[in-house]
Amino acid sequence: MNSPMPLKAAAVAPEAALSLRFAAVRARSLSLAAPLSAEDAMVQSMPDCSPTKWHLAHTSWFFEQFLLAPRPGHRPYDERLNYLFNSYYQSVGAMHARPARGLLTRPSLDEVRDYRAWVDERVARLIDDNALDDTERAIVRLGTEHEQQHQELLLTDIKHAFSRNPLLPAYHEAPKPVPSQAVPLAFVAGAEGIVKVGHQGDGFSFDNEGPRHRVLLLPHALANRPVTNAEYRAFIADGGYRTPTLWLSDGWDLIQREGWERPLYWQEDLASEFTLAGVQPLDPNAPVSHVSYFEADAFAHWTGARLLREEEFEHAASGLDIEGNLQDTGRFHPLAAEPGPGLLQMFGDVWEWTMSAYTSYPAFRTAPGALGEYNGKFMNGQWVLRGGSCATPASHLRASYRNFFPPHARWQFSGIRLGQDR
Repeated sequence: MNSPMPLKAAAVAPEAALSLRFAAVRARSLSLAAPLSAEDAMVQSMPDCSPTKWHLAHTSWFFEQFLLAPRPGHRPYDERLNYLFNSYYQSVGAMHARPARGLLTRPSLDEVRDYRAWVDERVARLIDDNALDDTERAIVRLGTEHEQQHQELLLTDIKHAFSRNPLLPAYHEAPKPVPSQAVPLAFVAGAEGIVKVGHQGDGFSFDNEGPRHRVLLLPHALANRPVTNAEYRAFIADGGYRTPTLWLSDGWDLIQREGWERPLYWQEDLASEFTLAGVQPLDPNAPVSHVSYFEADAFAHWTGARLLREEEFEHAASGLDIEGNLQDTGRFHPLAAEPGPGLLQMFGDVWEWTMSAYTSYPAFRTAPGALGEYNGKFMNGQWVLRGGSCATPASHLRASYRNFFPPHARWQFSGIRLGQDR
């Protein structure tokens, strides 16, 4: 997951709340990594993924680099880690090549845990001693949000790695199955006219969520729930992957080159899929996941509908509670919608591709300094996803949250919600 990093007063929290959040987020990362062996934690299955050990180290490096290092008298834990665990902050210094992170057999997993403990002790002491100014408290809050992004990546990256192992191992035991039933697809009229989108209020947000601004919504409707496995299976049966007129040109070239015939992790029988609990039966009523933007767009064309625009999603989601099948449930897999009125599953289960290219809002300005590298330079060739997934922490989400990935990406829990023009 990529996202921007602002430094602003709204990110500042009282010491007691900040201390609790820092401790909880840091502990959660270790808890998510606990089921993994040292061998599991260093594997890198493709360049877009990173080893669990790298995630644990990089999120610690972030706190050392941007909070501890600028303070007078700081002595680094190990200067070599600046090269190993920098991600893409060019203004900070050189970095180890991203596709080669799986070659970092040293430092060991235990040494990375020691590094985390060293960072945790120093950051916690600064918070508890009320030794941070507003900018530094904002960096701590920012670091916890950054770490929550890496918690989601830890889960999606280890899922991809395990799927490449012929043993198809499980990360955790399969949760007790939840009975599901088909929820008929319906379309709910969206608002029309001039509305405001973008983050508002005093809570935390990333800088690509603003500035808040006006947009014009034309008459439209939103599907009441995401597209299901059964609906996507019908697309496959109808020759969806063999019909070039459904696809964007780059998408058609990609599926021909890569031989795609079904979503990532679906097995050849189209009745089972690889999950973090190993291979499990495919629930026909659950949201289809691990599809690329190209696949989402082709499916929408097949139905005669379209994908949502991100402002349509945000306006519809504004005011809704952040609840649903998120990381906090511990299931780490999408669930079928529960019958009900209105819009369902707006948060959790799957990130929903939108037809909106990832670019800046009007009057957006890149943050100064190294932290400004986190966002603006990625506003090219990517598409916005909304709503969070079963791997996203609930406290990390907002209706205005903008995730973004290139159109070929599908190792995230990415799915589809249809829209219509009215």
